[in-house]
Amino acid sequence: MSVAYDAGVFVAAERSDRQVWADHRARLELGVVPTTTAPVLAEVSRSPRQVQLRRLLRGCHVLGFAPEEAHEVGALLAQTGTSDVVDAHLVLRALKAKSTVLTSDPDDLRQLSDRLPAPIAIQRV
Repeated sequence: MSVAYDAGVFVAAERSDRQVWADHRARLELGVVPTTTAPVLAEVSRSPRQVQLRRLLRGCHVLGFAPEEAHEVGALLAQTGTSDVVDAHLVLRALKAKSTVLTSDPDDLRQLSDRLPAPIAIQRV
């Protein structure tokens, strides 16, 4: 099982949410390295003093936004009539990796997921 973190996971980690930290630790102990995307990271990174954010990131793999993904992201946004590039990119990356997305905003991600060839699993944190 693979898992992808949306911005809400990092926000909760910054607030020292015990459940988020316990779940993250359990994943790492099982050998599951969570992923996120560079655009998600850009949404939450505001200062080098975000110690908890950086601590959580040490256990994650951050995926870039490749130029060839831009058209696929744009097409998904057109299909859904939405405009959140960060969410669309995360959903498409999760589809490719067969990852469950952990998020604090499942409704927006489900709207995107519903237009995919195979909807992805989305779980609220």
